[in-house]
Amino acid sequence: MSIWKQLLLGALVAGLVGFSAWASADGYDYAAVTEVIPVYEEVQVRRPRTECWDEQIAYKRPRSAAGAVIGGLIGAAIGNKAGRHGHHHGRRYHHRGNRGAATVAGAAVGALVGNEVSRANAPTRYGTQQRCQMVDEYRTRRDLVGYDVRYRYNGREYMTRTDRHPGDRIRVRVDVSPAW
Repeated sequence: MSIWKQLLLGALVAGLVGFSAWASADGYDYAAVTEVIPVYEEVQVRRPRTECWDEQIAYKRPRSAAGAVIGGLIGAAIGNKAGRHGHHHGRRYHHRGNRGAATVAGAAVGALVGNEVSRANAPTRYGTQQRCQMVDEYRTRRDLVGYDVRYRYNGREYMTRTDRHPGDRIRVRVDVSPAW
């Protein structure tokens, strides 16, 4: 090989080494990406929703208010009579102040009793009523959390996880230290 060819080859090698050193002089370089694998995480998501259904119910409704009216009249009469006459230590006495209150109380109690008797004797009817309740529904969702990236730099394989897709090359930090 001629001296000129050797010099030219030496200059070319020196230039490539110098260029490589210049490219990574700031401590960074680029490596070829060989594989990118998306990494997912499964997350359970709670979604409350309302669930409704129709339910058959039984109820008794009196045909009229006659039971309450008749019970009220009977109760008022009993209360009026009880308010006119009372007993005190075995003796009868006439007490005028409680007569009106006893009549009203008797009417109210009689109306309640009459209404309940009327309701108990009423025919059973059926209807439909909508019922609703809140229920939790769980769904599994896959969230992308990053990428496992394999890359090759200076003939060696490396792997890292990134938060975004790197493309066909990835920036790497180059650390040069003296060998002793």
